[in-house]
Amino acid sequence: MHGAGNDYIYIDCFRQNINNPSALSVRLSNRHTGIGSDGLVLIMPSERADLKMRMFNADGSEAEMCGNASRCIGKYAYEHGLVKKTDLTLETLAGIKHLQLHLTGNIVDHVTVNMGKAHLCGKTEYKGEEIVCADVGNPHAIIFVNDTETYSVKSVGPLIEHLPCFPEKTNVEFAQVLNPGEINLRVWERGTGETLACGTGACATAFAAYMVKNTLPRLIIHLPGGDLNICINPDTGELLMTGPAEEVFSGIIQI
Repeated sequence: MHGAGNDYIYIDCFRQNINNPSALSVRLSNRHTGIGSDGLVLIMPSERADLKMRMFNADGSEAEMCGNASRCIGKYAYEHGLVKKTDLTLETLAGIKHLQLHLTGNIVDHVTVNMGKAHLCGKTEYKGEEIVCADVGNPHAIIFVNDTETYSVKSVGPLIEHLPCFPEKTNVEFAQVLNPGEINLRVWERGTGETLACGTGACATAFAAYMVKNTLPRLIIHLPGGDLNICINPDTGELLMTGPAEEVFSGIIQI
């Protein structure tokens, strides 16, 4: 499944158990010798919510949260009978997230995720570039640039990801503010590389832009894989992210 091009392999752990998911993610994510993906997501039972998510990047590292994966889990759970309602709770390492499924007939085509509150964590600098640090349950470093299309994301992204000031590494966002309601965005994801979309990255960028660039609280984030809509509640600081979720194929692989 993918959300705006951010594609993961999803395993239904209501029906089976997976040992060593970190190593499995490395193996299956390889686009030449595996299935090919940005990582691996386990859909699991939860004692605290309707569902539980564990998400592993392509390098095997486990992430606290993934916005695009959250939407896809909601779609899978409803369409495959794990749940029968459209208001869901999802347990993640970043806390319990609330999902609202938007249906066309019996098909989930969009999902809204309450991503909780975002926090700015200060600023730093890299070779003259100002970096705004934000946390939405996982770490992000946002750089505002003049043109995302020509910016050297693939060379600068991994350098910032591994800066000593980010001991757990960080996701890196390169944002171009088009107007108060729109942003072009490219993302270098921690442990994966550049991806076509990043839900938490879109939220972190929207919040940083709202706080330091005086953008509107409702933003359309244009990513290479599609658009995400972010709404910031000025009173509570909570972020609502709405975007697509698509199932591409299902299959069987020996693990």
